[in-house]
Amino acid sequence: MELPRENVQDYPRPPRLEPVPQRLMVVLGGAVIADTARGLRVLETHHAPTYYIPPEDVAAGALRPAGGGSFCEWKGRAAYFDVTGGGVTRARAAWCYPAPSGRFAALAGYVAFYAAMMDECHVGDVVASPQPGGFYGGWVTPNLEGRIKGAPGTEWW
Repeated sequence: MELPRENVQDYPRPPRLEPVPQRLMVVLGGAVIADTARGLRVLETHHAPTYYIPPEDVAAGALRPAGGGSFCEWKGRAAYFDVTGGGVTRARAAWCYPAPSGRFAALAGYVAFYAAMMDECHVGDVVASPQPGGFYGGWVTPNLEGRIKGAPGTEWW
């Protein structure tokens, strides 16, 4: 299924949570470490979508809690994981919101992966690339239009 055209400048602020109709798959070390048809995504103005996978659709042993955390004004406090697949481990390469706030309650425990730290992240038949800048966790797919936040000079908008 081809992904529909979307302009990141049309995404809402505050962000919106919605189900993903496509299959999501994450590969690390040549091994599939996450595979779901029940994903969720967060859409926010000028961001590539951030995809979240139910914890039961992540391979057993792929996640190990990592230190530290962060805070999102919309979703609340995030916890991080080291991710292992195919004998490869990437530090703090995934995160979740154990107790997300308000309208993001459905995200509880769902796991997001930094595309830059994985071998591949798939949305349907498309391999995504990482959102620019290293801080944000969006997955960039060819159907996206508009200027995506994260590159130098875009940090404060």
